[in-house]
Amino acid sequence: MSTLPAVLLAVGASPSPSPSGSTAPAVPTLKDAQESATNAASWVEQNWSTWLAMGLQILLIVFVAVALRAVVRRAITKLIDRMGRTAQAVDGTALGGLLVNAERRRQRSAAIGSVLRSVASFLILGTAALMVLSTFKINLAPLLASAGVAGVAIGFGARNLVTDFLSGVFMILEDQYGVGDVIDAGVATGEVIEVGLRVTKLRGDSGEIWYVRNGEVKRIGNLSQGWATAGVDVTVRASEDLDRVRATLTEVAGKMSREEPWNELLWGPVEVLGLDSVLIDSMVVRVSAKTMPGKSVTVERELRWRIKRAFDAASIRIVGGATAVEDAEAAPDPTAAVAAPSAFSNADSPQSAAASPIVQQRPAPPAK
Repeated sequence: MSTLPAVLLAVGASPSPSPSGSTAPAVPTLKDAQESATNAASWVEQNWSTWLAMGLQILLIVFVAVALRAVVRRAITKLIDRMGRTAQAVDGTALGGLLVNAERRRQRSAAIGSVLRSVASFLILGTAALMVLSTFKINLAPLLASAGVAGVAIGFGARNLVTDFLSGVFMILEDQYGVGDVIDAGVATGEVIEVGLRVTKLRGDSGEIWYVRNGEVKRIGNLSQGWATAGVDVTVRASEDLDRVRATLTEVAGKMSREEPWNELLWGPVEVLGLDSVLIDSMVVRVSAKTMPGKSVTVERELRWRIKRAFDAASIRIVGGATAVEDAEAAPDPTAAVAAPSAFSNADSPQSAAASPIVQQRPAPPAK
């Protein structure tokens, strides 16, 4: 009986693989390793100059970008500081009274500097990043084209956002208003509590908070810059002595201008402008004063209070409304509450007889 290897050899078959099913890996010879090292060395020798040039170019781009960014940011900071010093130089002049206070100037300068530094950093670093990509032989044309198409699509979809952002930038740069100012933005009125590049927060008179988009503001009335005017209209009887009325108002104005804290709130003397209107039974005297911004309502209330007390002491009557009410001292008309005479009030009048119901006549009972 022949063995299995003899049979396999007889049919020309190869011997079966080992039970593990794997063959021993080929061990590289010394000659193969020498060839691989020679190829790697030749490749490095051929490309090292290119790598070195690219590395030096990238380092130069990064160094120039960082240095330029530092120089630009420092120049912006110096410019903002110079603007602040220029504004402080006019504090003691007449123009200084119309400017905002030092804290407001500092906040505005900080906001403008922050915006300018952010824009400069974005432009410089963005340009440097594109230059680094071009150093690696990356074709920037498709990237820029894609960015342009995406920018157009985003611009159409977020045009309101872009409008709000640009409006906020110009509002800050032009110092149209700041935190603490009372403004009339058209869509809302109140005190500014926060100024952003997209939204401005206002607090209304009732405590509500308005979020106003900067792009929706078409006109702004700032009630906290420069000065304000306090005006009070005093309506008195037409029979009052004008000289006595003027003297009383002048005394009230002079006394109020000398007392604290009104002497600080009043930026000019309280003036009696004269008669604003004259009617048959009343006349209106106009009193005006230039006040600190945002303090006109407070001064008006105090002026009314003092004028009322002074007029009471001087026995000057204050009447209300455009037309004065008739004096209560006049005797009332006794016939005012009596109705007009009527023909129906007389029972014997033909009208009463015609309006009286017809009385049915009952038949008389038969006689017994």
